[in-house]
Amino acid sequence: MRFLLKVEMPVEIANEMAREGVLGQTIEAILEDLEPEAAYFMTANGERAGLIFIDLDDASEIPRVMEPWFLAFEANVELIPAMTVEDLSKAGPDIEKAVEKFG
Repeated sequence: MRFLLKVEMPVEIANEMAREGVLGQTIEAILEDLEPEAAYFMTANGERAGLIFIDLDDASEIPRVMEPWFLAFEANVELIPAMTVEDLSKAGPDIEKAVEKFG
């Protein structure tokens, strides 16, 4: 299942890592292990941030995905289920049932 991993790295910690010359290589090492479909970086809420799309087969994989960010950056991390257009199309019947029952 596809997920959006949203990562916000506190400025102080990321700045210190940048000064030490390890910010980029730490992010690259984490991404190498995650093998993301895509990764984008920007600022969010005044901090360095990343939006990373990954596939997970099992809930037991969540620590593998989140712990590196917690440990390396003390990051705020969110894991959000994400759908493609094809996934949304497959969900059509369930959406219609929900509309009939609750809409």
